[in-house]
Amino acid sequence: MNFTYQALPMRVVFRLGAIAALPEEADLLGLRRLLVLSTPGHEGRAATVADLLGERTAGVHTYAVMHVPVEVARRAVEVARSASADGCVAVGGGSTIGLGKAIALELSLPIIAVPTTYAGSEMTPVWGVTEEGAKRTGRDHKVLPRSVVYDPELTLSLPVALSAASGMNAIAHAVEALYAPDASPIVSLMAEEGVRAFAAALPAIADAPRDPAVRAAALYGAWLCGAALGATTMSLHHKLCHVLGGALNLPHAETHAVLLPHVLAYNADAAPQAMTALRKALGADDPALALYALSGQLGTPTSLAELGVGEEDLERVVEQALSASYTNPREVTPEGLRALLQGALHGQPPVSI
Repeated sequence: MNFTYQALPMRVVFRLGAIAALPEEADLLGLRRLLVLSTPGHEGRAATVADLLGERTAGVHTYAVMHVPVEVARRAVEVARSASADGCVAVGGGSTIGLGKAIALELSLPIIAVPTTYAGSEMTPVWGVTEEGAKRTGRDHKVLPRSVVYDPELTLSLPVALSAASGMNAIAHAVEALYAPDASPIVSLMAEEGVRAFAAALPAIADAPRDPAVRAAALYGAWLCGAALGATTMSLHHKLCHVLGGALNLPHAETHAVLLPHVLAYNADAAPQAMTALRKALGADDPALALYALSGQLGTPTSLAELGVGEEDLERVVEQALSASYTNPREVTPEGLRALLQGALHGQPPVSI
């Protein structure tokens, strides 16, 4: 057995009511002027965080949007610079944490992340910005949050549909980690357990969305899946999601939910160990079909057409997805990619191509 595992340097606080620990987390990091970030829809939550931080608050910036458009990132960098911020508190999902990372990339400011979805960005050194219809991503340890505060109470109001899509997004992180070329036994254990946690938690959330124990189980899964992604190399699934998001401005979590079963089916024969782990985690002989069925059960979109993608868009996606090299357990060919996208476009059950 040969592997290399690099633990990521961050602190995690996980408990009901953990948001109250924000002042302590700021003090532990020596931060005195924090810029609070959120999306426009979470202004109230950002204000609550600012009140908790008190005199440590340098300002509140509630303009995070999906896919981190470069002009939004530049504006936030200028706000942070003008406020003489020495750190950021990102309260929200991938959009808000992504904006915090854009600031950190430019100004090297530490981030305290307070996730309110299951996106997992808080556990990774991966950043991304969108410019002129293309999403650029990279890895840099200075964008990795220094502290992550997981408070299941903050997810109680997350709508069931968004919870389901966000959970499928998280499962996608674990799936790619299981067949990543730089996987390790530790990462694989985290990934398998993360999938298992979500397979149980997501249907339970649909039945009892305000049950704190159920929400805690899902957030636990998000932590594990995000940590697995943060420690490994992304493959075809994430490449396609980034292309679709950047080119067509598709909703991030829903795009993951639609594509995941189809990409998994495409890679299944080339990733036998990953498939064995997923069969155990999902309790199913065909993990791709099981994830497709789970999406249908939860009411998340199962076709790209539902997200507004048309036949005329596919060739552009194929061209962008093939324009740069990236790792994948199976060779990515134009023909295979077109077939995969056709199945996802029409919401057909996933099949090996």
